[in-house]
Amino acid sequence: MIKVNILSMKNFLSAVNACLGNVYMLDPCGSKVNINREEAIQRSLWEQFRKNKNYLRLSLVIPDPKDYMNLVSSYVGNC
Repeated sequence: MIKVNILSMKNFLSAVNACLGNVYMLDPCGSKVNINREEAIQRSLWEQFRKNKNYLRLSLVIPDPKDYMNLVSSYVGNC
């Protein structure tokens, strides 16, 4: 699991959608929700991001090690 502070939703979702496997967001109840290429969920994330003044904190589970490294590399590169 990784916790991320999103400051650029566009870059974050581009990195998520480039993943080959699932990218799970943990909801407050602890349930996993796949956000990779899920337009309705991503629209909801955009709304939350805007309501929080262009900031969003998420907990992610990325099962595929390559996807994990690509997402982390993208995240670090955009800080």
